[in-house]
Amino acid sequence: MTKREGASQSNTVYDFTATSIAGEVIPLSRYAGHVLLVVNVASRCGYTPQYRELEHVYRSHRERGFAVLGFPCNQFGRQEPGSHDEIQSFCSETYDVTFPLFSKVDVNGSAAHPLFVHLKSRKGGWLGIDAIKWNFTKFLVDRRGDVIGRFGPGDRPQTIEPQIVRALEVPPA
Repeated sequence: MTKREGASQSNTVYDFTATSIAGEVIPLSRYAGHVLLVVNVASRCGYTPQYRELEHVYRSHRERGFAVLGFPCNQFGRQEPGSHDEIQSFCSETYDVTFPLFSKVDVNGSAAHPLFVHLKSRKGGWLGIDAIKWNFTKFLVDRRGDVIGRFGPGDRPQTIEPQIVRALEVPPA
């Protein structure tokens, strides 16, 4: 974990780093001015077909400054057991995923990636419970790097799309 990953007083998503699925440390400031949908994903989950919708929404809006950031997670039913190479191959071959994928992370517990600690602290879950309940929980981030929405696994990307479009209508600062 880098110093920036471990920063405890970050103000926006752009203050963090994450490791790409290829092993490159990526400052999320690379996405400054973009609208983001940050998702914990898994290859063997009942919600895995959402990869197709996530990719569709990504391709539909990326030219306007939108990105989906996928974070594989094996915490829920061990539904992401593969290596990074296996995950990348599965996503590209099965769902033609081109949006950025990152290395496997924990999203809950003492080993949770600081980005997810931040996301959860900004948008609690149902009944005010911060813990992520399952794969394909989604956080919508505005162009300033602020979390503006949290959506459960059953919230399909196409139903979130109108909120993404509204966020994209706000010009970058």
